[in-house]
Amino acid sequence: MKNLLYLLVAACVFCCNPVKKETKQLSQPEIKAVAWRTVDTIDVAAFNSDLEIGKSTMNVGVYYPSNFDTAFKKVSLSRMMQSLRSAKEIFKPTGVQIHLLWVKTGELNPEYFSIQANEVPGIPETEYTNMYVHGQRHPAKLTEHTQSAFKSIIEPDQENSRTIYLVALQDVFYPFLEVSEGRNWTMKTVRTGGLSFPTYSYVSELPGSFRGIITITNLSRPDRYRKTVAHEIGHKVMNVSHEYKTTNPGHEVFEEGGLMLYGDGEDIPSGKEGRWHLERLYLSPFLYRLKDGAKIWNEDYKEGGHYYDPIYGDKVIHFPGNAEIDENW
Repeated sequence: MKNLLYLLVAACVFCCNPVKKETKQLSQPEIKAVAWRTVDTIDVAAFNSDLEIGKSTMNVGVYYPSNFDTAFKKVSLSRMMQSLRSAKEIFKPTGVQIHLLWVKTGELNPEYFSIQANEVPGIPETEYTNMYVHGQRHPAKLTEHTQSAFKSIIEPDQENSRTIYLVALQDVFYPFLEVSEGRNWTMKTVRTGGLSFPTYSYVSELPGSFRGIITITNLSRPDRYRKTVAHEIGHKVMNVSHEYKTTNPGHEVFEEGGLMLYGDGEDIPSGKEGRWHLERLYLSPFLYRLKDGAKIWNEDYKEGGHYYDPIYGDKVIHFPGNAEIDENW
């Protein structure tokens, strides 16, 4: 009887204190940083020779992998630099200058030659709000693969969030939802020639260290290497989509006139009729002025950098919603 009592007590203790099973943690693959080295054949000092102290300035660094697939011919380092020089010319009339920090090359993990920029969105844009409000409420999110790629590419620096990085890759795909018919949407993926990862789309989902990244994947035609880098920098520093004067923002807008449209235009307009593009440029957190040898940076974003971030004050447009949806759905 006494032994039976001991057994019952032991059983009770075991039930109340079950054996904890060890859960095996999956080890995360190590992300190897690229061993970048400076390209000595590019004269950075000559590129910067006309910089003026006291003018609004953006810092730009160039990363060009040295081990692309041999069939990849869409981007060369010389065309990247030609496009950057064109961007310098395009922004010159605004009084904003480009300071080239360096041009670097090195071997990138081939797994990162091609990336999908963001997760497929789950909530479509409807007629109730414009794309900027929708982006603020439902920001895009980088894929894990893209985050790993960027971690391997971008070198840690205290000014990561203020620096623009031009990164050459082979392919960058951008998925988004588009109305197909009636009340139905379809997922569309665009093979980009350049992608700016703008904060009006990603907002606070974009880590500060990646905030300045611009990928460049196609400079194969003269019109592309004249305007592509300037256009993508425009997304970054003006924080606007494809829009211009009477043209409302959209994912793909083919018209002439402004820098921010798909076409030959290079205009950066001002005032309300110009959608405040020039004024938003001057307010960009990516700009600084040199004073007594120190950088005086513009105010940083207060709410992650959505289109209506408080730093822009009244330099915004309250666009109507524009989804082509059957009214009788």
